Amino acid sequence: MTLPVVAGVDGSDSSLLAVDWAVDEAYRHGVPLRLVHASLWERYEGAIPSAGPGRPGEQVLAEHLVAFAAERAERRNPEVKVTTEVLPDDAAAALVRAGDGAFVLVTGSRGRGQLKGMLLGSVGLAVAARAPCPVIVVRGDRAGIAGTHERILLGLGSAETTHEAVRFAFREAEARGCVLDVVHVWRTSARDTTRGPGPRPDDPHAGEERIVAAFDAPLAEAAGQYPGVRTRRAAPEGPVGKVLVDRSAAADLVIVGARRRTAGLFGLQLGRVNHALLHHAQCPVAVVPQR
Repeated sequence: MTLPVVAGVDGSDSSLLAVDWAVDEAYRHGVPLRLVHASLWERYEGAIPSAGPGRPGEQVLAEHLVAFAAERAERRNPEVKVTTEVLPDDAAAALVRAGDGAFVLVTGSRGRGQLKGMLLGSVGLAVAARAPCPVIVVRGDRAGIAGTHERILLGLGSAETTHEAVRFAFREAEARGCVLDVVHVWRTSARDTTRGPGPRPDDPHAGEERIVAAFDAPLAEAAGQYPGVRTRRAAPEGPVGKVLVDRSAAADLVIVGARRRTAGLFGLQLGRVNHALLHHAQCPVAVVPQR
């Protein structure tokens, strides 16, 4: 069975950008697109529509939203098969469940009721933290969203969160025919600047050697599966979140791994680096859970 790209739809400008991005993603990988609207979405984001005389029911409004999004998707690329679904549920919960059968799950960065000044909607954050499949939050500047840089940025974290993200990054780079920048950011120990956990400051090649030592196996495995992907490795020193956010300005997608806690536990399961990217990256962000 071919898994679809699943995109959340709420009628906001942000979600329509996500629909466009999801159409392109589905076409790149030759999979269908499923547009999902949860009927409680507007209330979840804090924008409760006022009832008025002759106003259609919530179900009718929901169906109108997904129909409009489907028409937009079909105009963007008629070759992508599009289906729609309206779910009577909280938006985040519905999308997390939809992720069980998704190739990737795509959301916008802000919902219809998002307060001005907040950088990421509550739905997008909750989905990125809990979904069982890769989640892509479409955000950033025009060049990053349009994919004009022809470059993907993979931020390597701990070994426990890296393997799935590596495979996902190589697959994306192959589908796009672009360069994959593999980055592992390190910090010098505050107590010992010469013998800390990172490379020695007087050895400019130690950073790259550290990448090879720690992540050679998953990178070599993925490179064997996708031999046509061009990679560039770097090991800059600095605050991890800031370094990746800065480098996202020259990328079409930044990819990071995530570790999921025991099923059933609530709470946002994202680290500080993932939070920084989801709120500040200048291109779409993919959060890939380690299974």
